[in-house]
Amino acid sequence: MRERGVDISSNHPKTITPELIRDASLVVTMGCSIEEACPKPMIAQMQKKLVEWDIEDPKGRSLEEVRKIRDEIERRIMELPAHPRAA
Repeated sequence: MRERGVDISSNHPKTITPELIRDASLVVTMGCSIEEACPKPMIAQMQKKLVEWDIEDPKGRSLEEVRKIRDEIERRIMELPAHPRAA
């Protein structure tokens, strides 16, 4: 991401909590099994906000593969209707 001028060095994956779902306008999962990670009541709470992207895990991938994954995530973000730069 540094190549794109974005510093994410202090970011980390977040655990999905009821508060996170309540406050989010959109919940995007990337390749994890939401059914395994979340209790059914939480899944029901986020159904209208949930977008599941089957994205490969970049861990252990070559730099070229990680760039492709990054570019795929960027493409999908740009296609989200609520994204300010999407159109």
